[in-house]
Amino acid sequence: MTYAQPNRQVQLIHLGLIDYKAAWDFQEKLFAETVALKLANREAEIPAPVPNYLLVCEHPPVYTLGKSGTEENLLLNSNELQELGATYYKINRGGDITHHGPGQLVVYPLLDLENFFTDIHLYLRKLEETVIQLLQLHGISGGRLPGFTGVWIEPDSENARKICAMGVKCSRWVTMHGIALNVINDLAYFKYIVPCGIADKAVTSMAAEVPDAPLTMDVITKQFVSCFEKEFEAEVIV
Repeated sequence: MTYAQPNRQVQLIHLGLIDYKAAWDFQEKLFAETVALKLANREAEIPAPVPNYLLVCEHPPVYTLGKSGTEENLLLNSNELQELGATYYKINRGGDITHHGPGQLVVYPLLDLENFFTDIHLYLRKLEETVIQLLQLHGISGGRLPGFTGVWIEPDSENARKICAMGVKCSRWVTMHGIALNVINDLAYFKYIVPCGIADKAVTSMAAEVPDAPLTMDVITKQFVSCFEKEFEAEVIV
C-alpha cells in the first residue's frame, strides 16, 4: 500500500515511570489498532490516515530477552532476580538480552513506515543516527559497530562500549519496541547479564561519559524528540 498523502505527524505519548509489562501491553494495543486500520484501508474507497506514535518512558529494573537471545545470558536465577528487585520477560522484539531501569530513556516508536520509507534497515540506521545526533549535543561522539545494532562509544577501539541498545519488531510495515539510551541509570545492573549477548564489550551511559554535565531526563527527552523530527522529517505533536 502506498499513500497519496503520507502522514508524517507522530503523536508523542509520555508514559513516565511505568512497569515494563504495562508499557508492552499498551504498545500491543496501538500496534493491533494500526494494523487493523491498514487492513481496513484496503477495502476503503478513501483510505484513512494511518497514525504514528512515539512512546517515551522509563522502567523499574527489568531484564528483557529478544527472540534471537539465549537465556544463558541472564546470569541470575528467579530468587536472585527477586532479591535484586528486578523482573524478567521474554519478548517479541529482535536482539538478545538487555536491562532497563530508571534514568534510562526508553523510546518505542510505533510508526507505519509506509508513511516514511519501506526499508527496515534504513529505519534502524535512522534510529541510531537520532541518538548519535543527540549525543553530539553533549560533546559525546557516538558511532556504529559493524555487525551490531545500537550506538557505541569508540566503536573502533578495544574500549568499545555500548551506550544505546536497540531491538524492534516490524509487521505490515508497522514498528514497535525501539531503543534504550543510558543517560543517568545505574550501570551495575548490567553485570548480571551478558548485554546484548556480547561478552567482550562494556556498557556506558551519558553520565559516565560526561560526569560533570547536568543531565536531566526531561531535557534529554526533548532533545531526542527534536533530533527524531529532523532525522525522520516528521512533525511530533502532543
